[in-house]
Amino acid sequence: MTVRNVFIDFGGVIMRTEDRQPRIQAAQELGMTDIELEKIVFGSETAALASTGEIPEEAHWQAVAAALKRSREEADRIVDCFFAGDRADAVLLDYLRSLRPDRQVCLISNAWSGLRAFIGRQKFDDVFDHMVISAEVGLVKPDERIYRLALEEMHARAEESVFLDDVLANIEGARAVGMQGIHFTHPERSLDELKRLLNHHR
Repeated sequence: MTVRNVFIDFGGVIMRTEDRQPRIQAAQELGMTDIELEKIVFGSETAALASTGEIPEEAHWQAVAAALKRSREEADRIVDCFFAGDRADAVLLDYLRSLRPDRQVCLISNAWSGLRAFIGRQKFDDVFDHMVISAEVGLVKPDERIYRLALEEMHARAEESVFLDDVLANIEGARAVGMQGIHFTHPERSLDELKRLLNHHR
């Protein structure tokens, strides 16, 4: 069966922390470890609520400032430092661009309400035919409903689709609805795996 549709995750796949030093530095300034700071940013109750769209992203950042016991301005500066080592994978983005018009590309991301605007500011919104963002649809991976929604909105058949994610549970969720899955563990190897799959099914 020809693979006509590529569904792909954002954080950990397209956007990755390539340099952990800024994150470590931001944590040291607060007298904590980078793991503890990551838990406040990504693992808190407000982070989860922002991921399902139950609260706006802004409310989460206010909660982060409160948890860090810093003013909002100071917390924003620390968070900017926290993300300073994150990079978009230009090679992967260019490859995804090259697939169209023969194939469709769709983002499926567990993310807060600001992601769509962020992607626009970074100027790679042109890569995607469609974006399914958890905060906008109220569903998070690996809930099977988010994959079904993405397939429906792309007018895509599951058996003609592949999904890439760095979290194995999210790949299993996609496979459960009939999509193929690539567990994104290494940038070059995972991209080669995608190329092989698509070339094999041309």
